[in-house]
Amino acid sequence: MALQSPLKHETAKLVDFTLKGTDGRAYSLADVQGGKGTLVMFICNHCPYVKAVIGRLVEDVRALQAAGVGAVAIMSNDAANYPADSFDNMKLFAAQHGFVFPYLIDETQEVARAYGAVCTPDLFGFNAQGELQYRGRVDSAGSRPPSGSEKRELREAMLAIAATGKGPAEQIPSVGCSIKWRN
Repeated sequence: MALQSPLKHETAKLVDFTLKGTDGRAYSLADVQGGKGTLVMFICNHCPYVKAVIGRLVEDVRALQAAGVGAVAIMSNDAANYPADSFDNMKLFAAQHGFVFPYLIDETQEVARAYGAVCTPDLFGFNAQGELQYRGRVDSAGSRPPSGSEKRELREAMLAIAATGKGPAEQIPSVGCSIKWRN
């Protein structure tokens, strides 16, 4: 069932974590923060919405990192009930798509709850002060195949945040699969 992420809320802040990455290393928030902003992405391996945007998302993150924005992807789904999202499959997914950012597993789902993540992809763009400035979609193509004329909303928003500390006034929520919560 597709869900829509809520629009940003002004009080949201970066939340610290320590999670295991697909490279075997433990990452904290300090390890992934960028000097000009931080992008926290809740994704998973099996969601068709994530699969539709993952190539563009990796490309956008590469451009954002060059502008001083740090990035991390977190998988919070219940992998016991959704084995496609297992840690081993996370490793394969990251390698297959050439991730240029850590891909972390949130086994307790505490990080997703702390951020208020509801779907995959759910994207949180913070400025250098840790204030949420963007909570929207990757681009205007969404889950459709890109035509090449899409507005790259995430990239444009995060580049503006890196330059000015402020995100766009208008944001369109991300749409995706619900996070698969444990009972």
